[in-house]
Amino acid sequence: MSRIRRNLAPGTEPWADAGIVLPARRAEPAVRQVGSRLLLALAVLVATTFIVYLDRDGYNDNAGGGLSFLDAAYYATVTLSTTGYGDITPFSDGARLTNIFVITPLRVVFLIILVGTTLEVLTERTRLQWRLNRWRSTVREHTVVIGYGTKGRSAVDTLIGQGVKKEEIVVVDPQRKVVDAAAQHGLVGVVGDATRTDTLVRAGLPTAARVVVAPERDDTAVLITLTARQLNKAATVVAAVREDENAPLLRQSGADVVVTSSSSAGRLLGLSMLSPHAGAVMEDLLTYGNGLDVVERPVTRAEAGHSPRECADLVVAVVRGRRVLNYTEPEAAVLQLTDRVIVIKSSAAAPTG
Repeated sequence: MSRIRRNLAPGTEPWADAGIVLPARRAEPAVRQVGSRLLLALAVLVATTFIVYLDRDGYNDNAGGGLSFLDAAYYATVTLSTTGYGDITPFSDGARLTNIFVITPLRVVFLIILVGTTLEVLTERTRLQWRLNRWRSTVREHTVVIGYGTKGRSAVDTLIGQGVKKEEIVVVDPQRKVVDAAAQHGLVGVVGDATRTDTLVRAGLPTAARVVVAPERDDTAVLITLTARQLNKAATVVAAVREDENAPLLRQSGADVVVTSSSSAGRLLGLSMLSPHAGAVMEDLLTYGNGLDVVERPVTRAEAGHSPRECADLVVAVVRGRRVLNYTEPEAAVLQLTDRVIVIKSSAAAPTG
């Protein structure tokens, strides 16, 4: 394994929320937004022109003559834009009341439309800050997935298939485009180096229940696992490594479960070579939501006191306390209510517990 030279000391971010990307919300295209605002502004201008023209007898034109429709449009334009040259003025009581109660509110609406983009930016920033504060105050017992490559995405898909809600998953990755892709799928993302404490703190790791460590490099996985375990002693940490020789380092660093991707793929390749059908079944079991699934669930009251063979599902192992018992072991001959069973069942049946 390569030598570890990276610094674990936390860094300093110019803005604490700069690297947090909340799930994306669908927005109208910019051209459509600008077009709708222009049409609305034009509608206000036309409405004001007609209002002035209908009450044209109450206006005085310094140039002389009556107020034409063009004069009404000119007056509406300079009035709504607050230019007000004063060459056309209302002199009757009705015209002045109309200016107070109708044209002035239209002027305000017109100005709001003109500065709508600026207001929208400010509003969006406020809304984003509110969403960030709300997310930070409510995120608890969630799952942090570090690394959103092939392994990370597959882990997320399996978690969602097992019933974990998208809002309970936080993705951490150093690449902005990768985190943006996670946000497009409804996940919260954090851009940053996961070996640094501040990045994991922004992801809420100190209050997380589960941590998936799936970076591209084994030495990075060791550093991340060490940092994660320092921040959270109780979370279940599952880490992936490429080489078998690095698995003990992950366990010493605090990982509860270590999955070796290269050797696992090699075993599947060997099995598929000797028995293509057996390899296909194993691939099916590893792909959640397709055919057969491996599920861990609690023992029901009806199953307690009976043999694993009497369960409706195919039981392959029994989890008793911290021990995993093969269903053929004598200790697993009778199920207890506090046990959990690992079963193979049809993907059409939703897991319980």
